[in-house]
Amino acid sequence: MEAGGSREREARNYLEKHRIMELLKYLTSVLLFIRPEKPREYLIAILEKLRIAKATGVAFPFFMDHSNITAMFDMMDSSKKGTISFVQYKEALKTLGLCPADEVLKDDGHAITLDKFKSEVNKRTQEICGRTKGKGSGSCQTAAEQPRLH
Repeated sequence: MEAGGSREREARNYLEKHRIMELLKYLTSVLLFIRPEKPREYLIAILEKLRIAKATGVAFPFFMDHSNITAMFDMMDSSKKGTISFVQYKEALKTLGLCPADEVLKDDGHAITLDKFKSEVNKRTQEICGRTKGKGSGSCQTAAEQPRLH
């Protein structure tokens, strides 16, 4: 029985070390949001861009552009108030792979505007770039700058 627990622990450690679950969640989220006609080819293209980015040190390929972020916000703001709730905001960040499950976000009691949402998505994208390429690289593209992958 101990051997099974050890193998499970090794598997969990492997997945965590290589951030496989985070990658799969991100790929799934992007796939469901963009819904390309050829999903396998789209996923291959994303993985190839990730490989090239890692090998060459170019910008982290963020696959959501300004219009995608706005569309996501608009879907959450179904009453067209111009704001979303903190719960919606937090779930959106998780869906985009920009909020680790163990991160505790503090609700300041204010509704989230589109500008705040875009700003936070861009800030967190920059943080991911910093972790993957080294801090202050400046070559990472934010959601507002990155063209949509076709």
